[in-house]
Formats: sequence, C-alpha cells, structure tokens
Amino acid sequence: MTSTPEPAAHPYALEVRGLRKEFGEVVAVDDVDLTLAPGGSLAVVGESGSGKTTTARMISGLERPTAGTVRLAGRERPRPPRRTAERRRAAREIQMVFQDPYASLDRRQRVRDCVAEVVALHTDLRGADLDRRVAELLDQVGLDERQAAALPRTLSGGQRQRVAIARALAVAPRILVLDEAVAALDVSVQAQILTLLREIRERTPVAYLFITHDLGIVQHVCDDIVVMHRGRIVERGPARKVLTEPTATYTRTLLESVPRPGWKPRRSTASTPVH
Repeated sequence: MTSTPEPAAHPYALEVRGLRKEFGEVVAVDDVDLTLAPGGSLAVVGESGSGKTTTARMISGLERPTAGTVRLAGRERPRPPRRTAERRRAAREIQMVFQDPYASLDRRQRVRDCVAEVVALHTDLRGADLDRRVAELLDQVGLDERQAAALPRTLSGGQRQRVAIARALAVAPRILVLDEAVAALDVSVQAQILTLLREIRERTPVAYLFITHDLGIVQHVCDDIVVMHRGRIVERGPARKVLTEPTATYTRTLLESVPRPGWKPRRSTASTPVH
C-alpha cells in the first residue's frame, strides 16, 4: 500500500505584496513587497517615519492595510480574529517583540509566572511538564533561577528584553517580529542580545523580521535587507551586498551614519554575565 506524499513546504514563511497604508491623506506605506523564507532573517531598515514599523504592524495584524496582501506560509492572513481559538492560531504564526519590553510585562507578575501563563494558554502542559518547559525557555534566553523569581522592575533593560523574547518563543511562532528590539540598550548589551538571537535561530525553525534604523547591527543577525524611505522600498538584497555595495543614495547616507569603528558580538558562554 502506497502512502500519499506530504505536500511540500511553502517556500515563504511570509509573503507581502502591494502593501499600502493610508492615514487620512498621508500615505505611510506604499506598494511594499517582501518575502521571508522559513527560518530566514530579513531586516527592514529606515529612519523614523520611513514606514518600517507601520509595515511590521500590518504584517503582525495590529494595523489593517489599506491595500495589499499578507500571506503566511501561503495562506492569506484573515481579518483580525474574534474567537479565542482563532486568536491563538494567529499568535502561533507571528509574535512581536517591542523596543520597550517593560510596557508589555505585568509589573506585579514574576518572570517565571509571566512565561508560564503563555505556555499554559497555548499548550496542554501542566504541573511538572509546564515547569520544565518554562525552565527550558528561560535557560534558552540566558536567565537563571534568581531572575526567574524576580519582578520586572528589578531587572535590567537587557534582562527584560530576554523575558520578552522567551515569552514570544513560548508560543513557538513561525515568525518573530523584532521592532527596534535592541535600540534602547547600550552597545555591550546590544551585542549580547544579537548573539542570543543568532543562537536561537541556529537551534529553532523561527524566522526573524528585524525592524531597525541601524544598518550597523543587522549584519550580525540578518541574511537579507530591505531599505525603506518615505514609505517605499528603495533598496533590497543580501545583507553583505547591501552593506558593502549600496546602490541607493539613501542607503549610503544611512551607512555613513554608522559609528566607526564597528563592533562584533562575541559568542556567548556560560560564564558571560547576563545584563
């Protein structure tokens, strides 16, 4: 008896075509096309007002496009889900990590409980199995038992961002959208978080959509880059090519604003302190 072969995986975790967003007479995003491969990493780069965050919010379902389509693994993203089951399915497609994690954390809830709440909501794990999964997630982002028992106000900015990443990964999403996720951190902590993100990519199938104004950091975690200016994409390509052979004047201007000399995040080790 022959078995029916499973359908081939879709070539794109994310496919965006003709995306447009109008706020009254203002066009914030205009005719944006982009793709993200499963397990890939794409940076969307531009200054404040370039349309990059609005694009990310439409992809994540936080804003409704004026026109265009967003497809996740070949399926067009439906209207905002109303039923609980639909919202949970949507959450497993895309999770978002914001610039300020403190605003999205319950200040009265300990880190361990914050992550456990998400795991319990999206899985059937309970009791010891739930505890083990929470411990795995916190260990994956470099948080120890002391930090797991802490309240968010007692943590540093880098530690809070690690909590936000652990909570997003608890859902096992296809895509993780990181909206200026390291912009508020000092350079040494940025390096640690970028190294962490690179290592998570190596161990999990998650794909990254990395929203940033800083071309100087994307080479450490992203395969490809699109550059946005005034709501439109002005350049795209492999990260190495865009960073070394930019064709757009705007991209060259962004590169000239990167501090010199640059830095490279080091491989994290068990002895590296958590900030």
